[in-house]
Amino acid sequence: MPLSQHQRPLYEVKANLFKGLAHPYRIRILELLVDAEEVSVAALQADTELEASHLSQHLAVLRRHRLVSSERRASHVYYRLADPRIGELLAVARALLLTMLSEDRDRLSAAQSLPEIRGVQL
Repeated sequence: MPLSQHQRPLYEVKANLFKGLAHPYRIRILELLVDAEEVSVAALQADTELEASHLSQHLAVLRRHRLVSSERRASHVYYRLADPRIGELLAVARALLLTMLSEDRDRLSAAQSLPEIRGVQL
């Protein structure tokens, strides 16, 4: 069923939200911001060990997708989550992934306990 003209923009906004989350360093940056009210760029760089230019690019993506906001004070820039529910989203995602990994481990264990197939050497 095709999307209506009214549905498409909302799905595009949702897709863009996930594009903003679609990199391991951006997830790490957001997790660092969950733990603090605000974090300086210098502290983010120290915690992520990213080069300044790479960190800047990731922060730009997070700003573009409205996941973070920033404030300049003197010569320092500070970042914070644009909405505290982003932390909740990350927590739900982590819980979901842990469940999935647990299920995969259970499946792997079950598969490893299957009897050998005669005549096949791995």
